[in-house]
Amino acid sequence: MIQPQAQVHELVEHLFRHEAGRMLATLSRVFGLENLDLAEEVVQEALLQALRQWPFQGIPDNPRAWLTQVARNKALDLLRRRASLRRKERELEQQFAARQSAVAATEPSGAAVLGDEQLAMIFACCHPGLLPDAQVALTLKAVSGFSVAEIARAFLAEDATIAQRLVRAKRRIREAGITLNLPPPAELSARLDSVLQVIYLLFNEGYSAHAGENLVRQDLCGEAIRLACLLIEQPATALPRVHALLALLYLQAARLPARVDSDGNLLLLAEQDRGLWDQDLLQRGLRELEQSAQGEEISTYHLQAGIAALHATSPSFADTNWPSLLGLYDQLLSTAPSPVVALNRAIALSMVHGPEAGLQSLDELGADPAMRSYYLFPAVRADLLRRLGRTDEAAACYRHALACPCTEPERRFLQRRLEQLAAVVERNHAAIRT
Repeated sequence: MIQPQAQVHELVEHLFRHEAGRMLATLSRVFGLENLDLAEEVVQEALLQALRQWPFQGIPDNPRAWLTQVARNKALDLLRRRASLRRKERELEQQFAARQSAVAATEPSGAAVLGDEQLAMIFACCHPGLLPDAQVALTLKAVSGFSVAEIARAFLAEDATIAQRLVRAKRRIREAGITLNLPPPAELSARLDSVLQVIYLLFNEGYSAHAGENLVRQDLCGEAIRLACLLIEQPATALPRVHALLALLYLQAARLPARVDSDGNLLLLAEQDRGLWDQDLLQRGLRELEQSAQGEEISTYHLQAGIAALHATSPSFADTNWPSLLGLYDQLLSTAPSPVVALNRAIALSMVHGPEAGLQSLDELGADPAMRSYYLFPAVRADLLRRLGRTDEAAACYRHALACPCTEPERRFLQRRLEQLAAVVERNHAAIRT
């Protein structure tokens, strides 16, 4: 049965966004993380094959199973051609058969303990034999299907740095004989911090994608929330910092409907229609924040959720309690210093003590290498200069920001701000001439 090309493209794009990560996790589990690049390659090839075949042969009853089977066969074909792995062919066949029939001892127990195979894979990838940054980078690639470039942007690092981190992690896996097995329930908490960081970065990429046509990827935000909810359901992982992370995700997700206008253009917090914020998600977030207050633990997620809650409960941008926000950013910067936190603190500082104070804080931050290609750094500087009436300097900063990687909505926003400054300069010159 011939299928409309547009329908097939839409379905394959949906599967790429929602299922590619799971397929990659499945193949990585079977063929080993040392073959992660191969798994990524065959998943992409399977999706391309679907685009070629489904319009003429029809969409299969179970598209994900079809894609997984095609990717599995392509992987086996490639491995057969590698002389050093030919002797493992029977073993690979048996491993995959065991997985498909769900009789492998570690996998059902992992899914049973956590209630979700993908979450079990995240815990398995966050192996204590790997450095924490390597755990997170490897998990984002093997389980969530992130590219090297996406992981690099999440860490504000160079692509080459992340590529080397992944190479070293895979080398460590081979040399130490690390296997992707889920730890016993009693040991889950030891890996929890890395798992939470993966979920946090997954949400962040969805909330504000670092490249592409769309600012927001709701599929990634929804997946991060789903995984955090699963952690809350397990006694071993339902800890205050997990409630705090889920509170943060809910509070941030509540603002998604107002982040862009009907044309997909970025709207800053001051420009957003707060009536569009999802009140149900806001209430869920505030309830989770209350739950996170059990005990004495105060994690970075508590502080970030507190910041999000202050924004969420402010009646307007002008009425935001900026001194309290600045205090929370001070605590966050002291607890977990990072250039992004310092940048956000500079914004809060400018709202409390004026744009000159914000600029001084940015000057101190400017030496950080992570800020060199991060578009928000020159964009924030441009806004502070604009508020001070230093339009020429502000325009130069906006041009610098436009030269940095960002999404198309962000690029359009920067271009609009640059054009607005140009109009102000022209009016000023006209006033002088008259």
